[in-house]
Amino acid sequence: MKMKFRPAAGFALLMSGVALLAGCSREGELVLQEGVGVTSVRSRCPAVGIPAYTGDITTFSQPNDKSLASMDVTATMTNLRAACDDTGAKIYSEATFDVLATRRDTGAARSVELPFFVTVLQGGNSVQSKRIGSVTVNFAAGQDRAQASGRAGAFIDAAAATLPEDVREQITRRRKPGDPDAALDPLADPEVRAAVARASFEVLVGFQLSEDQLAYNATR
Repeated sequence: MKMKFRPAAGFALLMSGVALLAGCSREGELVLQEGVGVTSVRSRCPAVGIPAYTGDITTFSQPNDKSLASMDVTATMTNLRAACDDTGAKIYSEATFDVLATRRDTGAARSVELPFFVTVLQGGNSVQSKRIGSVTVNFAAGQDRAQASGRAGAFIDAAAATLPEDVREQITRRRKPGDPDAALDPLADPEVRAAVARASFEVLVGFQLSEDQLAYNATR
């Protein structure tokens, strides 16, 4: 099952297995044609985003009480930004983000450690790696709001993120009017689409939630 996610600004949205990127192509990128008059650019760099329901976390002072009176700390992951180095045999993708938190008890100063995950997904559904990190939010005495920054990185095999040469040739081959396949979209070929999907990666970042926390986010 393909996960929905909030993309980082300026990075790819995965649509029907094809990475669509804003901006102009550069060396190492492949210009794809998606139907008449629609051009997209495919990069070896992964799309980066926050999966649905994992960008927020809420803790309660009484685990079995999900009422407002029991709410302890709430936090939101936002301002996701991504950078990518695809010049080596391993592509390195790094995401940075901010965490905006509030607390109900504004008494003494307090530090709260919030766990997050970074996952590499291939082809929209195959988990290649997952790591757990944490970000610490420091509330000053008497303050109900605090902010912190987090950083998450992941490596991707450059060869796996590179389209086979025959697939690249099939996508980019110039077609003249009158050719039998001139009006055909090469991405309509199931084998071509499968190859593009296999070479497409996502780096997903979100809070590491318990089943109860995930259910709370999905139903609130």
